[in-house]
Amino acid sequence: MFIEKIVLSKERNVTLTAMIQDVGGEYRTVTERPGIIVIPGGGYSFCSDREAEPVAMAFLNAGFDAFILRYSVGKDAVWPRPLEDYDEAMALIRERAEEWHVMADKIAVVGFSAGGHLAGAAATMAKNRPAAAILGYAVLNEDVRGCSDTAPDVTKYVDYDTCPCFLFATRTDSVVPIMNTVDMMAALAKNDVSFESHVYSFGPHGFSTAEHVVQAAGTAITERAADWVQDSIGWLKEILGDFGTKGFTKPVCKPHVSDDKGAWLSIDCSIGRLFGNPVALEVLEPVIAEMKEKIQPFSPEMTFDDMMQVLGTMKLSDLLKERGIAVEKLDAYDEQLGKLPNI
Repeated sequence: MFIEKIVLSKERNVTLTAMIQDVGGEYRTVTERPGIIVIPGGGYSFCSDREAEPVAMAFLNAGFDAFILRYSVGKDAVWPRPLEDYDEAMALIRERAEEWHVMADKIAVVGFSAGGHLAGAAATMAKNRPAAAILGYAVLNEDVRGCSDTAPDVTKYVDYDTCPCFLFATRTDSVVPIMNTVDMMAALAKNDVSFESHVYSFGPHGFSTAEHVVQAAGTAITERAADWVQDSIGWLKEILGDFGTKGFTKPVCKPHVSDDKGAWLSIDCSIGRLFGNPVALEVLEPVIAEMKEKIQPFSPEMTFDDMMQVLGTMKLSDLLKERGIAVEKLDAYDEQLGKLPNI
């Protein structure tokens, strides 16, 4: 592994520390790695060291290349400067992705407190959005005014293009109220964006990895708070893919709960969306015939079409898997549907 510290702004003391691991050789099938940008908290007045290197080490251990962003703080943190710092950092990483053997399309962010606000802003409004965002006890709603009177309410910028998010916090956080996490969850759900969230029973603000080396002795915090590290890494593997014997695997969790708002159709669109498209019905004709044979209406007077209307919001893939219909052909149907515009 080699470490390179890059100065993005000498005047504002903005730096990006790249921690790049080896590929090939003894790593065999690892020819490139996913990346993660670590964004420490500090109320936009400083960048916390406890939320920098200790966090980077955890993700390095999981096979990621890590990049610590120390962004504009204090008098220099007038919005949108911190977001511009992030955008410059992400653009630089993607520009040097081939040199560093980083997967340019698999770079996530993890941010804490005010750094979590910046990570949330990256996920919702940046020019160079990440592939996924981990938001730790982040200030995400109008409470951000408590540390920056120019920073925006991130929850108001969540849209369909927001990347998948992993959120964690403690219920007893007295610095950033839990409603920041709850409001963000609601905004993500409203816009059909995939997310996972963990609200732990008790603990202080700013617990970083929750390990003893970053906590004051006797800190009252549930032991389970430390689980966010491995849980978020597991979640990233579902969202981005994982190291496999034949290279990096495909993601198993899509960015959205359904593909109804996507540009192209898919087997993960709702029944209503697919059955309302005449061309999609032609593609699905064989599987619909099998559905009519194997799925009994809810009542004698109900027709198959009536039942499909009732189940209209359900993803077709979920229904087929639940009933064991054409499961081995789902990828083939998905490929055919993927050639059809979602109109």
